[in-house]
Order: sequence, then C-alpha cells, then structure tokens
Amino acid sequence: MLELLAAHACHGGVQRFYRHDSKVTGLPMRFSVYLPPQALHGGEAAAVRVPALFYLAGLTCTEETFPIKAGAQRFAARHGIALIAPDTSPRGAGIPGESAAWDFGVGAGFYVDATEEPWSRHFRMYSYVRDELRETVLANLPVDGERLGIFGHSMGGHGALMLALRNPQIYRSVSAFAPIAAPSRCPWGEKAFTGYLGEDRAAWKAYDSSELVASVSHKFAQGILIDQGLSDQYLAEQLYPDVFEAACRAAGQPVTLRRHEGYDHGYYFISTFIEDHLAHHAKVLLA
Repeated sequence: MLELLAAHACHGGVQRFYRHDSKVTGLPMRFSVYLPPQALHGGEAAAVRVPALFYLAGLTCTEETFPIKAGAQRFAARHGIALIAPDTSPRGAGIPGESAAWDFGVGAGFYVDATEEPWSRHFRMYSYVRDELRETVLANLPVDGERLGIFGHSMGGHGALMLALRNPQIYRSVSAFAPIAAPSRCPWGEKAFTGYLGEDRAAWKAYDSSELVASVSHKFAQGILIDQGLSDQYLAEQLYPDVFEAACRAAGQPVTLRRHEGYDHGYYFISTFIEDHLAHHAKVLLA
C-alpha cells in the first residue's frame, strides 16, 4: 500500500513522494516519482502509460536529492518520461553502528543484496530496486513496464550500470554520472563489498560493472553514456571510469565517456548535463 507524503506541481506534471512497507527490506521505504504532463489528466493519473527512468543516487543521498537538485523535471516533461528515485538504503534497521560511517550502512546500500550478517536481513537494495520498487510503480502509477531505463550518480552510477548489465530484459537504456565504475578496486567499494558480501572477492564480480561487461552477452546498441568531471575530487582514487571504458571496448559494448574540464562530483555538474542524459534515454525509450 502506497502512502502519498507530498505532491508538488512541476513543469506541467507533478512531483510526488511516497512511502510503503517493503517486504524485501522488511522496513518502510521511501521513493520519489515525477509524472510528466503526458501521464496526467486533470491532475490525476491518465490512462496512457509513459516510459520511465529509475535514478539511483549516491552516498548519503535520499529519495529527495535528485528531484530537488538535478533540474531533470523540465526535460522529463518535454520528453514525456517519468522519473523514479528510491532512497539509497533501508533506514531504521537498528543495526549497531549502522550510521557510524557516511560511506557504509545507512545512506550507503551500494545496490547489492547483502549476504553477511547483520546486514543480510534488511540491506537488499538490488532486489528492492529491480523487483519490488519496479513492481510497485507499475501496479500503482501510469508507467509502461516495457519502456524502462536506468541512470545514476557515483554509488548510484555503479548501481545503474550494474543493474542494467545484469538485467537488459528490464532496462532498455543506461547512463551514469561519475560512477564508481570498478568498485572492487577502490576503497569505497572494497569497504562496502567486504561488509555486505564478505571477504570472497569472487562474489564481488556479480556487482562490479567492469567485470560484468566482459561476461554478459547482451549489448546496449545505442551505447552507454557516462559523464565525468575532471576536477572531481574522487576521480583518481574511487571512480576508475577508464577501467570501465577499456572493459567496454574489449567486450564490444559501445560507450561514450565524456570528460569535462573544471567540473567536480556534485549536482552543479549533474544539472549541467542532465538534459543530455534525458535525450540519450528518450532516443531509446521513445523509438
């Protein structure tokens, strides 16, 4: 059962915020939805179903970060695409130390299904995003389940690339802003994967896009779009976009990695190039 927390008129559509009880995480979860004007009639959901993009946010973010900061609604309204953004982790699990670090635990679910105690009971963001959130949206909102794409930023860029590569039957298009592109090689990823998945690095490969792209048979023929700021403070130590780019080239997966002088890791960067990402997805989802 969805609980509507707030709704705001926005670019002819409506920005909504929801809460529901999740069977996958065992906790209440929140997510945001932007419905473009094409999905509405008299302010209510229309019979027409529109394409949708799932946006996965980065460390410390919530379901509010993207709709407030990215400025994506203007372009979503133009293309007639819905935008869905989940929270970045379960909250309120009561796990000791769950909020002790900003890069692990609350706000840092890394879009994996944890297998290690005490995280495995609640921290199942992979299944939540891929299955429960998607099914909840399709059952309650005017979204076309055959026209879905996914994108994200930083930790969420990792999540978007990984989920798309593993589930091309669900996501038809994919892009990312400054993704953690080779998480098995960077401190953020090593910390999260060890905590959630254990010490066996072989198990990490299922969630590492730079490893996955070499093993999946499906190719995103329209390409994967990635934007990366060259003044990003995390570029050298945490992100490794060059590793993912090389893995895509070797696997025959078209990829466009755009490098931008002067841009950092934040939402000023994202808001600058968000129009290009909506257009990238629209070419696939509206074809």
